[in-house]
Amino acid sequence: MFDTIIKVMENYKKHLQSIINFSDESWEIIENTLVEKQVKKNEFIMVPGEYSEDYYFVESGVIRSYTIDENGKEHVLQFGTENWIVSDRNSAFCKQQSKFYIQAIEDSKVILLNEKLTNLISSLNPDYLAAQNKLVQNHVRSLQDRINLLLGATAKTRYLEFMRLYPNQLNRIPQWMIASYLGITPESLSRVRKEIAHG
Repeated sequence: MFDTIIKVMENYKKHLQSIINFSDESWEIIENTLVEKQVKKNEFIMVPGEYSEDYYFVESGVIRSYTIDENGKEHVLQFGTENWIVSDRNSAFCKQQSKFYIQAIEDSKVILLNEKLTNLISSLNPDYLAAQNKLVQNHVRSLQDRINLLLGATAKTRYLEFMRLYPNQLNRIPQWMIASYLGITPESLSRVRKEIAHG
């Protein structure tokens, strides 16, 4: 589904360095284990019904995960830009069929993460599991905040939060996808942007 490329993993290395300490020797072991994939624009990493033990660290590019409802309407759950992790937890962690589409919005590079890699890094530094747990808790908190916004916040508040969360991505993500993420129509998004622009 996507092509293996030459390993260039500076973002992932910096990500690891930000949560744990490791030696140059340990990084060499980790780097030789990592699998990096190139995903072309509009190419799918995963579609509903598939199984995968991997979750995806975005080394470069923009990835989105979304569903399609019974009426054929798309609902964007998450955007993943550099240093974000995108996954279908049902598949990667619960060993169930995927429920989501995961697709590249632009040419991207992702690093495949999985339980085997987690065990390897943990063997090199036991602090890794605690650091990972903290990241998962932060992710759950972010999801709760997002649900709360979708249930009760105005379109303007949702968009302002989107701008805070993805400050440098407005020109990289199509407006209709942003509208889908916010749970509003593209026309409503256009009105909100005009309102914000005019203060």
